[in-house]
Amino acid sequence: MKTQAQQPEPTISVGIVHAAHITIELRGSFRRSPVQDTLTGLIEISAADGHALVNGQTADKWVLTPEGESCRFVIRDVEIGIGFHWDKREDQVFGGSLRFVVEEGKVWAVNVVGVESYLTSVISSEMSATSDLELLKAHAVTSRSWLMAQVWGKGKFHGQQKSETADEIVTWRDREDHNLFDVCADDHCQRYQGLERVTNAKAAKAVEATRGQILTYEGKVCDARFSKCCGGATETFENCWDDAPHPYLTSVTDAFLPPRDRLPHFASEEAARQWVTSLPDVFCNTSDPDTLRQVLNDYDQATADFFRWTVRTTGGELGRLVREKSGRDLGNVVALEPLRRGESGRISRLRIVGTKGSLIVGKELEIRRLLSPTHLYSSAFVAETSADGGIVIRGGGWGHGVGLCQIGAAVMAKRGVSYRGILYHYFRRAIIERVW
Repeated sequence: MKTQAQQPEPTISVGIVHAAHITIELRGSFRRSPVQDTLTGLIEISAADGHALVNGQTADKWVLTPEGESCRFVIRDVEIGIGFHWDKREDQVFGGSLRFVVEEGKVWAVNVVGVESYLTSVISSEMSATSDLELLKAHAVTSRSWLMAQVWGKGKFHGQQKSETADEIVTWRDREDHNLFDVCADDHCQRYQGLERVTNAKAAKAVEATRGQILTYEGKVCDARFSKCCGGATETFENCWDDAPHPYLTSVTDAFLPPRDRLPHFASEEAARQWVTSLPDVFCNTSDPDTLRQVLNDYDQATADFFRWTVRTTGGELGRLVREKSGRDLGNVVALEPLRRGESGRISRLRIVGTKGSLIVGKELEIRRLLSPTHLYSSAFVAETSADGGIVIRGGGWGHGVGLCQIGAAVMAKRGVSYRGILYHYFRRAIIERVW
């Protein structure tokens, strides 16, 4: 790894939106290269015969560079939360440069921006910019670490793996390498939703205070992860993605109270039931509205039951979802049988039993995907069935649970824990280094 003196701040490219037609408003003058003139106002981007067109002109190699620091561009109708329950569209404002790339008959609008400017938006998009400063600093280091693991590890990420037999489907989906840019702007990578997410100076202050700082393990940048709410214990990397363990992404209890490192045991389903129906004294078990407003954006706050939650459905509805999403007709689902749980209680291997057959499913995201019109909040759940075909799923946590727990970190910051204390709690065996 290069030292601080050797490594300048990198510039990255972010794929913002991929669509057949994109409308962008240029606020200020943007120099068009290689033509060397300027554009301003509304421009219309589309694809034709494999080429990007801007206002009808071929723009495959165009780079639009702002001529002043106050210049901005607005991308209209950007879809965010794609495939999740918060899916919506909004206009977004960005700084930096802009280029266009065609892929699969549609155009990508790509933002070229410095890492630190990118992070200022990310930590405001993932949370609220009104969060405690120590929380924002912890998230800035986490997000910077994840980003640079992707950029410096180009070519090492496979995106997903699927193994399918007559009675089993095991799939894990991770962030795969983007060939046309470094990262995308949605939850698939990190939420990057423009400058209007930065509603006060705290986000910029947090990024500047941690400028160039990343988490490392044995001299290499950590592939740091985070989720909304671990539910009381974080999960190991291998339970959610590749089987290769990450020593800095182990499972820890979300508490400092003794015994700090004693995790719940899930040797039996009764133990799992007791865990997801209990309210343990952990950081992320909070309903404090001020804390939640710091962490959750407006559309995230619609999810009020993230720590412990209940979904009521039917065997017929679950059978329909499994059939539509997997292509397997199991009939009406009559039982959900966990075969393997991780250290946080999240299921990584589940047998779905139906009136026409059964199917084993893994890993955690595939389980969440098959059992919900969007996604279950997590795979840390137990299920109860009734004689009339009703199924009640009781669970805990929101997201995969690996690495930083955002709700838990918010509570830690509010209690006066420094960003370093937060990071060293969630990322055991990692150290913080500054590399530019």
